[in-house]
Amino acid sequence: MSKKCDAAPSEASADLHGIVDALIASYRADARGHHINKRFTPSRQEITEIIDLLLQIFYPGYHGRQDLSDEDLLYHVGTLVSTLRDKLERQIERCLCFQDETVDADRLDVPRCRQRGRDVARVFISRLPEVRRRLLLDVQAAYDGDPAAASMDEIILAYPGLLAVTVHRVAHELYLLGVPLMPRIMSEWAHTRTGADIHPGANIGDSLFIDHATGVVIGETTDIGEHVKLYQGVTLGALSLPQHSRGARGLKRHPTVEDSVTIYANATVLGGKTVLGQGSVVGGSVFLTKSVAGGQRVALEAPRLRVASPPHGTPAVGGSDPDSILDFDI
Repeated sequence: MSKKCDAAPSEASADLHGIVDALIASYRADARGHHINKRFTPSRQEITEIIDLLLQIFYPGYHGRQDLSDEDLLYHVGTLVSTLRDKLERQIERCLCFQDETVDADRLDVPRCRQRGRDVARVFISRLPEVRRRLLLDVQAAYDGDPAAASMDEIILAYPGLLAVTVHRVAHELYLLGVPLMPRIMSEWAHTRTGADIHPGANIGDSLFIDHATGVVIGETTDIGEHVKLYQGVTLGALSLPQHSRGARGLKRHPTVEDSVTIYANATVLGGKTVLGQGSVVGGSVFLTKSVAGGQRVALEAPRLRVASPPHGTPAVGGSDPDSILDFDI
């Protein structure tokens, strides 16, 4: 009895050693999927903290401290911006070093990355007032575009579409400043929180309203004008390319949406040459790979519904009488 009990732990230990050895062998055999023997990795936790600081700066009193008054606003915002600057400098430096170390470790220059991190953080912070001005236009667009919104407070506190747009406008600024990886970490954080997947490279004009947010996809080279309204499930994507088409990187692959366009739920618009002209409307579930002139409306033909009534005197749970089926357009 005791011998069997003693044997079990040693066998389990041997199994674990074998598994560990196999995993280590796989790391050494294939360099993909691990970051070993390298010094620099961005901190996703600290990048999330940066997003939280930005939400407090853009929407004071709604995020973070909620007992603000005019008397302590100067100190409060000053502390937020100072903390934000420190975290930004550190994470931008790590992202730059991470990129250099990954591409070519011989070109890694930590002092250069550190100075570049400071410079980029300073420029980014200088743009915060302009970013907030644009975000307030997005809040107004959501309020104007959704009769169900009781107040702008409700939009700021509850609407996932606004959160997605807020994070995008931040990530886009860092993208334009040439910061690697961090903008994408931010956009994917927003994706998991809101259901909207907006690539940080997408160029989006003022007063965007994303209603419901869930399932919205906006690709890297998308251009969106002002006063555009998107509903849930809208995809502004690229046409499928052959595998290993790396030459397509940097080319215009996603649509252009001009001012005052409305795209309804589950519509799909694909291709870098596809343009939705000013004031056009794309109906729900439409699939488009060709341009639409300004002011035009695109919709699917109305489907036909079939409604079957149960035979007279029989419960509705059973089969239906074929003669009682009604067809009509909707």
